[in-house]
Formats: sequence, structure tokens, C-alpha cells
Amino acid sequence: MIQALLPSILPAVTDIVGRFLPENAEERAKAERAIKASLTEHLAKVDLAQIEVNKEEAKGNWFQSSWRPLTGWTCAASLAWTYLFQPMASFVLAQTGHLVELPTLDMSQMMPILLGMLGLGSLRSWERTKGVGK
Repeated sequence: MIQALLPSILPAVTDIVGRFLPENAEERAKAERAIKASLTEHLAKVDLAQIEVNKEEAKGNWFQSSWRPLTGWTCAASLAWTYLFQPMASFVLAQTGHLVELPTLDMSQMMPILLGMLGLGSLRSWERTKGVGK
């Protein structure tokens, strides 16, 4: 990152600071080298600070790492209730003489989430088989 920023920043800095640099060419070159070294050191510190921030963010926390599995398990539980447990429970209750209306879930809301997650998961698996993913 430093190598990309330095050529664009250095001319502006030396142009502004150049008004205050000595007229002697040797002393001026020495001052410009000092400015370049100072700017390089500062940009390196900025990069190191960003690396530390990245390390902290990479650690994550329970909430960051759990939202996707939680969403997947919620979708799976909704699917299981709607197509397995609720019909079987309704049948068993009706056979035993308890005509109870069990709650139904609106799967039109849930299916786009579930299918989207399954699609993204399969795309990720395909990337890994092609060697694109880490």
C-alpha cells in the first residue's frame, strides 16, 4: 500500500514544503530525502495500525460467527415443522379425537432465505472444488 500512495503524495508534499527548503541543491535533495523517509515511515505506521484492526476483526465474536448457522437452523426447523411435524401431529391429534388447529408457517417468506443460503453454499462448494476458495 505504501508503494501505491507514495508516488501520488510525495510531489504534493515536496511542492508545498519546497517553498521552505534551502536553495542549495545538495541541501534541498537532503531535505527531500528526509521528507520522503518521514512520509514512508508514517505510511508504514498507518499500514501496521490497519493490520492490527484487521486482526481484531478477524477474531470475530459469537454473534458474527453464529448468525448464518442460526438462520440455516431456523429455516430447517421451519421446513421440518411445516412438512413433517405439523401434518403428523395434526393426524395423531385427529385420530385421538382432539381436533386442534396447529399453527402453520408461511413458507413463502422462508423459502427465499433458505434457497438463497443453499445456493450460496453450493456456489462456495463449487469454488472450493475448482481451487478458487481458500
